[in-house]
Amino acid sequence: MSKETGALAQIQRQIQWNRLIAVVEEQAQTMIRTAFSTTVREAGDLSAGIFDLEGRMLAQAVTGTPGHVNSMAESVAHFLAKFPADTMQPGDHYITNDPWLATGHLHDLTVVTPAFRRGRIVGLFANTAHIIDIGGLGMGPEGRSVFEEGLYIPIVKCFDRNVPNETFFDFIRVGSRTPVELEGDIYSLCACNDAGAKRLVEMMDEFAMETLDDLAHYIFEASTRATLAEIAKLPRGTFSGQIRSDGYEAPVTLKAAMTIHDDRIVVDYAGTSGLSSRGINVPPAYCRAYSCFGIKVVVAPEVPNNWASLAPFQMDIPEGCILNAPRPYPVSVRHVVGQLLPDLMMGCLHQAVPGRVNAEGSSALWNPPLRGGSQVSGQAAETEDFEIITFNSGGTGARPGKDGLDGTAFPSGVRTMPVEATENVAPVIFWQKQLRPDSAGAGRTRGGFGQVMEIGAKGDAEFAVNAIFDRVANPPKGRDGGGEGAAGWVGMNDANGTVLRTKGFQIIPKGRRLLLKLPGGGGMGDPKDRDPALVQRDVEDGLVSAEAARTIYGVK
Repeated sequence: MSKETGALAQIQRQIQWNRLIAVVEEQAQTMIRTAFSTTVREAGDLSAGIFDLEGRMLAQAVTGTPGHVNSMAESVAHFLAKFPADTMQPGDHYITNDPWLATGHLHDLTVVTPAFRRGRIVGLFANTAHIIDIGGLGMGPEGRSVFEEGLYIPIVKCFDRNVPNETFFDFIRVGSRTPVELEGDIYSLCACNDAGAKRLVEMMDEFAMETLDDLAHYIFEASTRATLAEIAKLPRGTFSGQIRSDGYEAPVTLKAAMTIHDDRIVVDYAGTSGLSSRGINVPPAYCRAYSCFGIKVVVAPEVPNNWASLAPFQMDIPEGCILNAPRPYPVSVRHVVGQLLPDLMMGCLHQAVPGRVNAEGSSALWNPPLRGGSQVSGQAAETEDFEIITFNSGGTGARPGKDGLDGTAFPSGVRTMPVEATENVAPVIFWQKQLRPDSAGAGRTRGGFGQVMEIGAKGDAEFAVNAIFDRVANPPKGRDGGGEGAAGWVGMNDANGTVLRTKGFQIIPKGRRLLLKLPGGGGMGDPKDRDPALVQRDVEDGLVSAEAARTIYGVK
């Protein structure tokens, strides 16, 4: 091959790679446009990607969450173990919500669909989406086993050659409080994979590609080379850190020892707290998903996320610890602990590359699952039955050169749901939703601000919240002399300021409302080094009090 021919081949491969990203992004956008659940269409709590016939992820959509994407990266191999590629037919769709084979809890559905060109299977499309209700106790921590947490779906066909599996859909419809939304979401997941498969075939026709093998080799080889090059720039050694979660029965300690080798990074979680009797446990795939993300955003953020770029990041998760939950331990709200892992990874990396790491943030999403009507109040119910969840976030940690982000999801990356979208589908009212003054950790660069939210049922009727909150007893820490972010608070809007438990099913009585104060992000660096003009701007915006400006920042 001549040098000119080789260069043209490289250009063509790069064009094909860019087209592949467009294919999976259209896959994700199709799901968003057709989804029934607000968790998908409003918050974007989903993932989408394309895989080779060995179950290795080639590319992911930009839209999506790390917990879904990186868990899904492992899950396709489990589908292939039960349904080998050579047994699949056009129009087949396979589904599961098995927490240990997919993305960590029953509220996430994963669908895998084969793509065919000229009668030959050429690839696999997969996606994951968080749905509102899967039966059981609902999305909350109080189950004592996974069997209490909802309808458990093994890897099965939901469509066989485009024909719906009616027995499967019968079980789905009777097992959920929101049957229309659940069934609609499953059709949406299948449609989005079909959209990806159609675009893939068009792309392969355009470039006269018989298989994806050459493109996969190009993607994997380039991603491996680029990731190892970034690891090579890091100092060698072992760096340790720990972080605390509020837990359920007792506080949880997460410990990590990160060893940077020449060709890989290995994290040992020895010393981490043991398993919980309630649903805050984390299946190992979800632990790996957020651990890899926390490392990758610091070490190799510009390298595309795929099977090869994730392979050098390895986890040693001891049996019996909360990050390695075995069946049938409860795992419904595994994100409460799992989403702290990127902060833990950054705590280790701060010792190796301090100028590239954020302060700790609010981390775990503040997603209040709300329920009302007869299933809460019986015959005395003053409102129709409803089940809804709304996605919200506190502040992110300060960055070395910039402030943290206000009310923004990190590491999850989901969008904050507009209050209007939630009020449109459920009889609830958001009486207050605003940034929380003085909640950002002080520093040369400050953390992001949390939020204050006040939520009630229409007519101030009785309703329930299945609390799944953290960072209340253990607020986000700053780095390099930066201050802590404000701790979260969960209670009611009464004159006494009644405090509620941070986790578990609780009733908000008639005439009362749920009041949430979301945590702020930690600060970075000495607050006295902050630009006084920036402090004054925050004071003028009502986000920092004059007293805090004077006593913490030294600005009058």
